[in-house]
Amino acid sequence: MTINPLEPHQLHHPCDPRQFGFQTTAELDDLTEIIGQMRAMDAVHFGADIRHDGYNLFVLGPAGLGKRTIVRQFLEKRAGGEQEHDDWCYINNFAEPHKPQTLRLPTGRGGELRIQMQQLVDYLRATVPGLFENDEYRAKAEAIQEEFSKKQEKVFKELGSDAEKQDVVLLRTPGGFAFAPARNQEVLPPDEYQKLPEEERRKIEAAIAELQERLEKILRGMPQWRKELVERLKQLNRETMMTAVEHQINELRAHYADLPAVLNYLDTVQHDMVEHVDDFRKQEENPGFAEMAMANQQSFHQYQVNVLVTNGKNTGAPIVSEDNPTYSNLVGRVEYLSQFGALVTDFTQIKPGALHRANGGYLLLDIRKVLSQPFAWEGLKRALKSRDIRIESLGQVYSLISTVSLEPEPIPLDAKIVLFGDRLFYYLLQEYDPEFSELFKVAADFEEQIERTPDTHQLYARLIATLTRKEKLLPFNPNAVSRVIEHSARLAGDSERLSAHMRSVADLLREADYWARHASREVVDATDVQRSIDTQIQRQDRLRDRLHEEILRGTLMIDTAGATPGQINGLSVMQLGGFAFAQPTRITANVRLGEGELINIEREVKLSGAIHSKGVLIMSSFLAARYARNQPLALSASLVFEQSYGPIDGDSASMAELCALLSKLADAPIKQSLAITGSVNQFGQAQAIGAVNDKIEGFFDICNARGLDGEHGVLIPAANVKHLMLRQDVVTAVESGKFKVYAYEDLDQAIATLTGVPAGEADTGGGYPEGSINGRVAARLGELTKIRESFARQPGKEAAAKKEQE
Repeated sequence: MTINPLEPHQLHHPCDPRQFGFQTTAELDDLTEIIGQMRAMDAVHFGADIRHDGYNLFVLGPAGLGKRTIVRQFLEKRAGGEQEHDDWCYINNFAEPHKPQTLRLPTGRGGELRIQMQQLVDYLRATVPGLFENDEYRAKAEAIQEEFSKKQEKVFKELGSDAEKQDVVLLRTPGGFAFAPARNQEVLPPDEYQKLPEEERRKIEAAIAELQERLEKILRGMPQWRKELVERLKQLNRETMMTAVEHQINELRAHYADLPAVLNYLDTVQHDMVEHVDDFRKQEENPGFAEMAMANQQSFHQYQVNVLVTNGKNTGAPIVSEDNPTYSNLVGRVEYLSQFGALVTDFTQIKPGALHRANGGYLLLDIRKVLSQPFAWEGLKRALKSRDIRIESLGQVYSLISTVSLEPEPIPLDAKIVLFGDRLFYYLLQEYDPEFSELFKVAADFEEQIERTPDTHQLYARLIATLTRKEKLLPFNPNAVSRVIEHSARLAGDSERLSAHMRSVADLLREADYWARHASREVVDATDVQRSIDTQIQRQDRLRDRLHEEILRGTLMIDTAGATPGQINGLSVMQLGGFAFAQPTRITANVRLGEGELINIEREVKLSGAIHSKGVLIMSSFLAARYARNQPLALSASLVFEQSYGPIDGDSASMAELCALLSKLADAPIKQSLAITGSVNQFGQAQAIGAVNDKIEGFFDICNARGLDGEHGVLIPAANVKHLMLRQDVVTAVESGKFKVYAYEDLDQAIATLTGVPAGEADTGGGYPEGSINGRVAARLGELTKIRESFARQPGKEAAAKKEQE
């Protein structure tokens, strides 16, 4: 059952540069199609087309695939042909100033209205004071004043004449009006008044009482006269103001005749300006403290138009990306101004959020950033569910404050939300947020790999051409393009696939351009690409070098020569950020008489992950099924990763552990010049594992440093052969016969190759050939079973044996 090593052409699948019909990528057209992402782009197209509630997009996939760039480019092409969105403004609510009203205008006209309203206010502030200083206005005001004065004078003159007829005179004193007895229109002194006959005095007193009553009646009517005077003067002011306002606003009415909402607003503005004419009459040159304190009321903010969002000169629907999606940056906010220690605000301090700017178009958000901002996710969902944008402070939303604040009228929301994030976020939100599936019904799942074919090679070449032009890089020749494609397959970990991680590809192109310029070349060659790959690794491989150094110095015990029973070289992978590397790990097994226990030492000390523990249990099941069908499994075995002091997970070493265990049972030494990786199932079949290229190269580097002798090699599952994209130095060593890579299908092939002893096939009776691995294992287990049975017949002896073992 021994297997032959793989041929060199099976270890690396190169990209032939002769398939390209260009001298450099400068000759190629830009790539306009998406490579290998048809499923995702179909979903994006569907999500952008459908206009029902809840059909927002969630774009899945790890970072670096170019999801955002691809989706944005698609939306930009689409949005250019869509209808332009309207302008949204906030205007003063003259009836309830704390509840600003919205005003929806065709695109671009919001800015016009804002400028025209400002010009109207400026014009009135400049012209109105002059209207109240001209002769015509003064004559009208003086006429009204004179009329009041004449009316007042007439009443008091009549009262005085009637008093004189009754020998009483009406006096004006600093304290008001008074009556006094008189003779010949002269006031009688008190002593002379006392000399008058009593009857005459009674007559005068009666007359004074009647006149006093008439005077009080006149005085009670005076406030009403003054009120009429003030009202007539106000009416004069209104009429004067109307002459200035009406003409200007009529011009605006003619300009906005097609917009009834603006006409209603202008009517309200005209009425308010006429009612508050005194605000325009007051023109203080040097306002004092009191006037400054009233600045907010006298600043004419109530006539301004707060243009919240406008499309301006852009055409089509808006596409907005919000990099800092806080609650206020999403739904908008109300800002405050500090005036003399107090915070004041009005509708002009309402600021838009990303939802306002994207209204009528598309809003692009990173789900990780949204979830990391307090209340942002809840605010976004609330807006999507209610289909309107309601600007509220968090204090208002959660009743944390009770002060009076603005309550802006909500703006209807008509935007498509596109979330970008890892698959983990998508599935967690689906599981734990019941509202998520109602609001984001379209998932666009981007592939991490694309199929490698001659057609995709050509498309990849055009992709490289597109990126070089976009980044202003040197053109690539066919050899360089081929090397990039080969490296892409290596990144994908599959010779039949290419990586869709555009960030890594773009980084490689930039660095290759750097090295080509450094070498004073005008075209990037394969050597520049290779140097970029090498330097990328060199910048990150410090820890790998230290670990390999400790192996070569003997600190970490790894044998690459000789043979030892129960000891095997497994292969483990470490992931440090974006850099992964492998190193050999010694795995050992020990067996003794027992009760069928298979001890995973890593699990006993809580360093074994669930998947690794599962692999050990599968091994136990395999042993029992193959060797102990009709007898108890009378052994106790222990497995351990030597000199491993951290957590271990994964089942890619389960085949190595099983081989070590069988080697110990069969007393068949395992060649230490070989390493093995692979997972085993309950039937002993080899299963594929990940990072196969890194694992082979990790063992090769140690063997190469110690000196290759033709015996070194690595065993991998046959299912992993299609994933091989090994380094060129490994392929060269295989070509020269100094290193070997074996592909095995099951345990028997693996153990036979590792030990050089045939595994042995079972006959019809279930027996194995004598001297084979399986025969030795069966014999050893049978021997242990007999010993166990003999102990069972002698309970005391068994207890003593157990005590001795303890």
